[in-house]
Amino acid sequence: MTSQTTIESTGSGDNAPAAPSSVPPASGLRGHPWFTLITVAVGVMMVALDGTIVAIANPAIQKDLKASFADVQWITNGYFLALAVSLITAGKLGDRFGHRQTFLIGVTGFAAASGAIGLSSSIAAVVTFRVFQGLFGALLMPAALGLLRATFPAEKLNMAIGIWGMVIGASTAGGPILGGVLVEHVNWQSVFFINVPVGVIALVLGLLILRDHRAENAPRSFDLLGIALLSAAMFCLVWALIKAPAWGWGDGKTWAFIGASVVGFALFSFWETKVAEPLIPLGLFRSIPLSAGVVLMVLMAIAFLGGLFFVTFYLQNVHGMSPIDAGLHLLPLTGMMIVGSPLAGMMITKLGPRIPLAGGMAATAVAMYGMSTLEVDTSSGLMSVWFALLGLGLAPVMVGATEVIVGNAPMELSGVAGGLQQAAMQIGGSLGTAVLGAVMASKVDGDLAGNWKDAGLPPLTPAQLGQASEAVQVGVAPVAKGTPEPIAAKIADVAHDTFISGMSFASLVACGVAVVAVFVALLTKRGANAEAGAGAAHI
Repeated sequence: MTSQTTIESTGSGDNAPAAPSSVPPASGLRGHPWFTLITVAVGVMMVALDGTIVAIANPAIQKDLKASFADVQWITNGYFLALAVSLITAGKLGDRFGHRQTFLIGVTGFAAASGAIGLSSSIAAVVTFRVFQGLFGALLMPAALGLLRATFPAEKLNMAIGIWGMVIGASTAGGPILGGVLVEHVNWQSVFFINVPVGVIALVLGLLILRDHRAENAPRSFDLLGIALLSAAMFCLVWALIKAPAWGWGDGKTWAFIGASVVGFALFSFWETKVAEPLIPLGLFRSIPLSAGVVLMVLMAIAFLGGLFFVTFYLQNVHGMSPIDAGLHLLPLTGMMIVGSPLAGMMITKLGPRIPLAGGMAATAVAMYGMSTLEVDTSSGLMSVWFALLGLGLAPVMVGATEVIVGNAPMELSGVAGGLQQAAMQIGGSLGTAVLGAVMASKVDGDLAGNWKDAGLPPLTPAQLGQASEAVQVGVAPVAKGTPEPIAAKIADVAHDTFISGMSFASLVACGVAVVAVFVALLTKRGANAEAGAGAAHI
């Protein structure tokens, strides 16, 4: 029986009875639910933290390794793409070989790749090992959720998933602060070295505490062609978006990659309807709430992670803050996500996900609009208002995604849905950095020459203008050595004003994405199958 047939036979699940918990009682540490939660939280914290901690280190990495703007983007994009493309496959690996083994391999590999990045002396090596980080991180995420579903009884699973989501949200938001402390007081390499001892702790805890769990109907094959098609389609799309500022949006190479991406997605969708064990069973998307939840995660990540990419350059290169000061200025964002996550969980339990998620994305839209009004001399107090509102708006989406996506999937496909939820966030983060990066680069390229001329500065050759534009895209004033002070001040003013115009435009685009997400959130509802799947015998 194919996956599609199974989906059809389950129906909507609205009246599905709750399956009795078959979770065996824990004896001592091994398999204890709450110790299991602590163990997987340590591992997941590493992956979530690395999604944003690098943002605060990007300026230091760029300067130390003499990287280009596109290179810096790939430090983020390589990580997110590897995560996004591998999550579904990693989930199936856990189902087949056991979530405990998958988790332990992921922890070990992630820590080793982190150490290798810290030892790297070239941008190519950093990007390469960031990809390996993403691949091993992908093993961790679905395995963590699978272990929680297998060890917690149904009546306590939602609480565990809520705490798990809060750890992800807090780690994602706390990355810039920890990164600021490490970059300023140690070096950018320490941002990656810190994962080594954390990984060792997670590994030791995993060996002592985690119990092996395997699906009764484990997959017997892997959709290798589906994996290849999805990976190729995603690569072509993001590569086109990143290279478009350099090639030009009217260039044939840009549209060739976009066209290849469209063809890749079309072939992937066709193949998934033919293979017996597809990478992503397309029948999952017959559920409107589940589809809405996936789209919502993508849109949220585009607005949040894409916007955060520029904020770090704004704080450090335009306002002249140290890395730690930049991280502290993002504390309202972190604090509101930590405070807002449990509050959002209670609201979602009481009201269902629709109102909290729509309200959260509305607050995110307002925050992104506020960030579009930031200027070179904007006060810290006003910045804090917009950062705090952003954190408060994101919390319900972070916490509610598991219930909306996993809970609306048929019980036998809950593992795939869990991987899909995480993949949606990673794809959104990668697309957000690429899309908003392209918007930013295009705006700077379009404005810089005119602003430079209006300021009465010496004319630049096309090559010099291209180099200056690349510097301005990250908020750096292209001042050559020996430039007289009055001229240097004018160049700095032009560079910062042009950067602000680009960031403002990118923030408005992110605001528009968040507005669309408000309407998508209205299509969500509480998962009918969440309780039925908790602790069921098939996990």
